[in-house]
Amino acid sequence: MKYDQNDRESSNVEDRRGERGGGFGFPGGGGIQIPIGGGGFSLTTLLIIGALMLFMGINPLDVLLGGGGGGQVNMPQLPRSERTVPRDSTPNEIPGLPGSRQAQTPPSNEDEMKVFIGRVLADTEDVWTRVFQSFGQTYREPPLVIYSGVTRTACGAGQAAMGPFYCPLDQKVYIDLSFYEEMRRKFNVSGDFAQAYVVAHEVGHHVQMLLGIAEKVQELKNRSDERTANQIQVRMELQADCLAGVWANLNNQMKNRLEPGDVEEALNAATQIGDDMIQKKMTGRVVPDAFTHGSAAQRVRWFRTGLDSGRIEQCDTFNTANL
Repeated sequence: MKYDQNDRESSNVEDRRGERGGGFGFPGGGGIQIPIGGGGFSLTTLLIIGALMLFMGINPLDVLLGGGGGGQVNMPQLPRSERTVPRDSTPNEIPGLPGSRQAQTPPSNEDEMKVFIGRVLADTEDVWTRVFQSFGQTYREPPLVIYSGVTRTACGAGQAAMGPFYCPLDQKVYIDLSFYEEMRRKFNVSGDFAQAYVVAHEVGHHVQMLLGIAEKVQELKNRSDERTANQIQVRMELQADCLAGVWANLNNQMKNRLEPGDVEEALNAATQIGDDMIQKKMTGRVVPDAFTHGSAAQRVRWFRTGLDSGRIEQCDTFNTANL
């Protein structure tokens, strides 16, 4: 795909990588915080803290009474020859401080991926804003959350093993960037347009939400048995593939993004992550009743339908006998 430094990155990317505990329970994803307000410390807690202070050479009375002197801990001084900061260092050269030249590292592959995804998300915003305007509606841009391992969502705990997903309750797209390495390693899927296709598919679910399709689908599933509900979900996923194709068509018309080989990358991705291909690779057999996203042929067909037409009305997967 054709991108350069002048292309806009979406401001709706939320980076949660590095949060400890996935952001569950601890502000900012940090460690356990001791409650100070309210009921205060129990006697047992105070005794434990006092014992720790004595062990470290601190007089608890100095702390409680606000005293100084005897309660101070003297840090040992390194010999001048062993100090790590040169005498003539400026503040910006002290290792570990923000802005330090010594602390700067080249961007990682994930950082480059974040920039790319930000640009793809910006393109989805531009395309779908124009599409919604064409029939008198307003497109609400979905935030995209990048995380590592596990994260909180309004739909429950999001985990990397789930792959990229859309949560309708908070209307956010979630992706662990390690998914792309998993695609390359396990399914031989790579290329920037294949990666963009994944984002466009999840944004397609957001479009379904805004158009009221997701709500109707959920109502149908609630009234159906498990097998029928599963079939309805497959149609939902295939429509998101088609909407991803519509986006790719219109985006290329607006911004001339596609390069030779891009379409083949997306079609290969749709093929390799078809339910039948995944089942065959993982278990050695195919169980159509257990499909959740559609077969390889179905995913390719509906992505291609959207890509060739560029029209959302061609993405009616619910009123056709031939998926």
